[in-house]
Amino acid sequence: MDTDQLLDRVAQGESSAAATLLDRHRQRLRRMVQLRIDPRLAARLDPSDIVQDALGEAHRRLPQFAAERPIPFYPWLRRIAWDRLLQMRRHHLTAKRRSVMREDVLPLSGESEILLAERLAAASSPSAQLVRREMCQRVRRAIAELPDNDREVIVLKHLEELSFQEASAVLEIGTAAVYSRYYRAIQRLHRLLNEN
Repeated sequence: MDTDQLLDRVAQGESSAAATLLDRHRQRLRRMVQLRIDPRLAARLDPSDIVQDALGEAHRRLPQFAAERPIPFYPWLRRIAWDRLLQMRRHHLTAKRRSVMREDVLPLSGESEILLAERLAAASSPSAQLVRREMCQRVRRAIAELPDNDREVIVLKHLEELSFQEASAVLEIGTAAVYSRYYRAIQRLHRLLNEN
């Protein structure tokens, strides 16, 4: 059963459809939280707990979402988990009030940076292990030099594996704008790699 059918059943009040729908996305949300959790919090917070909290909130809000469907389902669910992750970050790391806009882009953990570099370096298919390791290091350095918006769209596509439509809902811009931003980010990344 696809997402729209399950949402139809949720809108009709079928609670088992809600549980099925939310459980279907549990691992994907967990992967996003693991990628985005601040390294300073990784020892204190379990991504599964953040996901569980987010799924509980989503379950509470799901009937309204099913009736309105303002954006695709997964980006809506991801936004709830993202908000929970930001909330936990603020709670554990900052005592002062900060603008949410300053927290729109969370830093990647070291493991996430390595994973992104490996995925992007694999696309160039180097023949030797040594060459591949050097390429990963070059990609990591180049990614670090990218502006936040460029890095974010690359992370959404290559680490979170979002479609352009899903990334559009997450970034709250049109699909064509996401595609353009991604294309420009990849071009910048290639330029940076050629300079190094």
